[in-house]
Amino acid sequence: MGRKSAKIAVKKGAADKARSQVFTKALHDVALSVKSGGGDPDTNFLLRIALDRCRKFNVPKDNIDRAIKRGLGGDGAGYEDVTYEGYGPNGVAVFVEASTNNITRTVANVRSYFNKCGGSLGKDGSLQFIFDRKAVFKVPKIDLDEDDFTLEMIDAGAEDVELEDDIFEVIGPMEVFGSIQNKLQELNTNPEEAGLERIPTTFKAIDEETLTQIEKLLGMLEDDEDVVTVYHNIEDTEEG
Repeated sequence: MGRKSAKIAVKKGAADKARSQVFTKALHDVALSVKSGGGDPDTNFLLRIALDRCRKFNVPKDNIDRAIKRGLGGDGAGYEDVTYEGYGPNGVAVFVEASTNNITRTVANVRSYFNKCGGSLGKDGSLQFIFDRKAVFKVPKIDLDEDDFTLEMIDAGAEDVELEDDIFEVIGPMEVFGSIQNKLQELNTNPEEAGLERIPTTFKAIDEETLTQIEKLLGMLEDDEDVVTVYHNIEDTEEG
């Protein structure tokens, strides 16, 4: 499926940069899950997953508490989730998810990154035929035969189930998120990650020169404190 190329990969930079990005995404997931399902992890499945992920990456408790308050409309209120769609060099599609308390600042920054790297920010919906929004779960291998687990997930509406490094990746239309969630709860297993991701339907082949430019653009987006996740549709050319 080439999905590994769909999400930005941290290829260079110090470990603290990668750590900061993990914190940003993990805390955003906490706030978003609280906003949609409340602040009790016993009744909020997504919050429970988000908190487990924070603990896994040793996110400081104060940061987690602030994210919960933000989701409840307290500390940090005024933040909103926004998306930006554009094309990088050589027509590479780039989809940006951000969380900001100053849209004017964020859109100006994102536009400048595209312009500096030979790309352009497009209108909302311009990439609607290039990325599909899918339900994605990453589930540790459980004491259940691989074929049986796969059948259980397909029965719940999954389109694809892959096992790699003892982690099942379960993908389906975003409409079946709830049914897959319920099926995993029936199986008494919690995924390591669960959410909606933007997966390319078509991929773009590029040369080395374009790759250098697009990596520059992705790096600028990575470094912006308002940016949560970046997706692109560069064709996966990883060698064994």
